[in-house]
Amino acid sequence: MKASILLVDDEQNILKTVGIALGASGYAVTSFQHPLQALEAVRADHFDIGLFDLKMEPLSGIDLLREARTLAPEMTVVLMTAHGSIDSAVEAMKLGAYDYLQKPFEFSELQLFIDKVASHHHMKSELRQLKEELARRGGAGSLVTRSERMKSIIALALQVADSSISVLVEGESGTGKELLAHLIHDNSPRKDRPFVTVNCSALAENLLESELFGHVKGSFTGAVRDRQGRFEAADGGTVFLDEIGEIPPPTQVKLLRFLQHREFERVGETTTSKVDVRVIAATNRDLQAAVGNGQFREDLYYRLNAVKVKLPPLRDRQEDIPLLAQHFLTKLGANTDVAPQVMAALGGYGWKGNVRELENVMERAVILARGEPIQLYHLPEEFQALATPASRPMSLEEVEQQHIIKVLRLAKDLDEAATILGIDPATLYRKRKKYGL
Repeated sequence: MKASILLVDDEQNILKTVGIALGASGYAVTSFQHPLQALEAVRADHFDIGLFDLKMEPLSGIDLLREARTLAPEMTVVLMTAHGSIDSAVEAMKLGAYDYLQKPFEFSELQLFIDKVASHHHMKSELRQLKEELARRGGAGSLVTRSERMKSIIALALQVADSSISVLVEGESGTGKELLAHLIHDNSPRKDRPFVTVNCSALAENLLESELFGHVKGSFTGAVRDRQGRFEAADGGTVFLDEIGEIPPPTQVKLLRFLQHREFERVGETTTSKVDVRVIAATNRDLQAAVGNGQFREDLYYRLNAVKVKLPPLRDRQEDIPLLAQHFLTKLGANTDVAPQVMAALGGYGWKGNVRELENVMERAVILARGEPIQLYHLPEEFQALATPASRPMSLEEVEQQHIIKVLRLAKDLDEAATILGIDPATLYRKRKKYGL
């Protein structure tokens, strides 16, 4: 059985035919002809999807929607409406309805539509359950995942958080290395002390040592006053050394001494200072290979590598892509939906920039969609061919759909798109509705 559906319509024949169609698709359908009875059912039972007729008495579909939003906020509600009630249906969407279905409709159209609604509801439920799970385990911020491999990594991070042991996080750029470091810090006894980040690749060799350990006035050209280093600033907390593989050999020696004794001298100073700092380092390089070719000190590597965590690239955790896409929509405050073609394209992409690239793509799509559902043409051009599997020839409908998507991207408005396609705006409206564009 798929999702549970609460079907409410004051026409008995609609209840019967819709119930048969959805039941044949594997859905558990509970039907009511009277909205007050349906309201009692909402109070008593759980339903994944509410499919309400708009025009009913004594409660309209919008009235029932308002009550359902209060009694069962996790239910995904869809309204069925006649052609003349589109404005009311759009108003209902502003009140929290997921979508509307215009009568009359074919069985096949209904089944495809409800499949899309169920997929959306399932995704929302998974994201909510995941956030609740992570909250119970101490919270993992933006480390949203359903990957077993990532869950194991998060569990390990939480396990070592209570200690002061050094952690080395390996992974490609954009996989969430700093987020994992934040997770460890935020679940450690140091959580109320500073978390200080140093990007080791962004600083020139002669400035990195000063950045880490500080300097005294006059120690080099431009040192016009004493300056506290990042380790000193993080006393009692955590220092996150990003791109640790880029540290030059002289600074590696001083960092090794610091890790051994937690003591250092500022540049230009002979007085030794001690601080209590936990070090979490990260790299997108293979540090073990760098040790082998003499680019990185072996003793420093083993000091940093007390606990090693390797984050997988996004292409190796594709099950996370829908959840992450939805997570970024939530993070951006975008109360909008995503067309199935978009999810298909996101799932087929290689993601060389990993999670960070996905976040950028979703932010771009939100800006271009302007509050409307996100469609394929809101994604960068390289995603367009990914919505349809390349392993088989496209059907005539799929060719038409892809061509309409391309024209919609190029045209300044819908009227111009209709002109380019050689059809009237009403036909374009029907085709956009048919393809979910």
